[in-house]
Amino acid sequence: MAQVPQTFFDALAVRSWCGLALDALGRSREEIDAINVYPVADGDTGTNLYLTLESATAAVEAVFDGHRAGGDREPALADAVRAMAHGALIGARGNSGTILAQLLRGMAQVLAGYEAPAHADGEGLRNALRHAADSARHAVAHPVEGTVLTVASAAADAAGAAEGDCGAVARAAYDGARAALAETPARLAVLRRAGVVDAGGRGLVAVLAALVETFTGEAPRGLPAVGGPWTGSVRTTGPVPHAGVERAEGLGECADGGAPHGAGGPAFEVIYLLEADDDAVARLRDRLDALGDSLVVVGGDGLWNVHVHADDAGAAVEAGVEAGRPYRIRITHFGAEDVHTTGAEPAARGERAQRAVVAVVPGEGLAGLYTEAGATTVLARPGEPPASGELVQAVRRAHAREVVLLPNDADLRHTAAAAAEQVRAEGIRVALIPTRSAVQGIAALAVHEPERRFDEDVVSMTSAAGATRYAEVAVAERQSWTMAGICQAGDVLGLVDGDVAVIGQDVTAIAEAVLDRMLAAGGELVTLVLGDDAPEAVAAHLETRVREGYLAVDTVVYHGGRQGALLLIGVE
Repeated sequence: MAQVPQTFFDALAVRSWCGLALDALGRSREEIDAINVYPVADGDTGTNLYLTLESATAAVEAVFDGHRAGGDREPALADAVRAMAHGALIGARGNSGTILAQLLRGMAQVLAGYEAPAHADGEGLRNALRHAADSARHAVAHPVEGTVLTVASAAADAAGAAEGDCGAVARAAYDGARAALAETPARLAVLRRAGVVDAGGRGLVAVLAALVETFTGEAPRGLPAVGGPWTGSVRTTGPVPHAGVERAEGLGECADGGAPHGAGGPAFEVIYLLEADDDAVARLRDRLDALGDSLVVVGGDGLWNVHVHADDAGAAVEAGVEAGRPYRIRITHFGAEDVHTTGAEPAARGERAQRAVVAVVPGEGLAGLYTEAGATTVLARPGEPPASGELVQAVRRAHAREVVLLPNDADLRHTAAAAAEQVRAEGIRVALIPTRSAVQGIAALAVHEPERRFDEDVVSMTSAAGATRYAEVAVAERQSWTMAGICQAGDVLGLVDGDVAVIGQDVTAIAEAVLDRMLAAGGELVTLVLGDDAPEAVAAHLETRVREGYLAVDTVVYHGGRQGALLLIGVE
């Protein structure tokens, strides 16, 4: 559907661009994940870009909500772009997300100079794109051509030669980026061998396509598919090579900056936010550059996002402690034994089991429950959903000919689909059951019978999951509009089947209201999964409510641990 075009780069244009770009990455992120072979073939570039932009978009929406609550018409351009840059910085994930955060920050540094009621025109957008490309390149310790940095520079070069309004400049930037993306396999041997373009660059092309749509009202025609067609002798169809094969060949340089990263490359990805001054960060760059590769440090004004690949993850964190105050520390192991993945090992790696279940779970308690039931689990920590590469590793770890995959989250549907497609190319039969909550996964796992035919087992598990209504009780992180009205930060929300149904202040009262709504349609079994922060008495209260108010309905209670939501509820 055509969008109403924005004439100038003002706060509304920032909001529109973020929303359109987030939608574009949501549609393509699993495909981008699938072509992520460089610098580490861990299949998460699309997801990292999406999560980074999701954080930027949420920050912009919060600014608009704040102005609306205060009676103002809309924020100034400077307020919107600063929020966008800050949101991207604090939410940046992985190499690609960190570089995208710096690109957005570079644009914001130029656009924030247009104080209200001014707005940026074509010249302002040209300057913003140029500064974004230059600042992103400066943030990478060892820039390498054939990556997102090359695509960003080409976009800025093309925009600089364009004349006209924001729409004309955005179109030129998109065309320049698209042409540069097609040439990335010619610049990096690992891309050429794999028959793909640079994944980060492909994501940036999608973001620039959204910029064109923002100012013209129409998405560019001919937006390239992830796999091609491309110039040169590059594969346009077929599966992406197995990550292990690609690494065994030796990757040469690091895609977004760095030292050689082959089979013996650094074992860990380390990311954290850092509060520190400029001088301390300069020393930190030198320290981390000696520890590993893929070093990207973005930010400024006392707040930085640090990303590095290193064998000694502890030393990388200690370097941050010496520089300032690191927090939101995330360490990911690149090996087959991913730190997010748990589950019993097969007795013999040489002989595959016939069938296995792989499930994403939101807390340690549920991970233990699923593991006891024989599933291999992938832990989704609050605010840190797993990438498709982690699901691929979990399927390989399950070591079975047939795998049933339970994403247990509606937002993980695309990620799980990308993982399933990748392992199917390795000869594993995979069925993806679209479970939207861990309680639906519990219901599916309860009827799982490995001895019966695969199709029959999948149908039975799918039916059990579909017959389970799900709900959760959570705390609102910020003011927002919901199906039940406006909620404020700190309000208790009761969500039924993914939509906010009740808003209040008391956890137990909201939980009871949600449970009553669900049982009004009938039910035989209520499943309660308590998070660590849930009131101790809520489970007992709900059990009593069911026993006294709903005859012949049973209740089972589990402890989920640090699962994000205070309470998960399932009704079968």
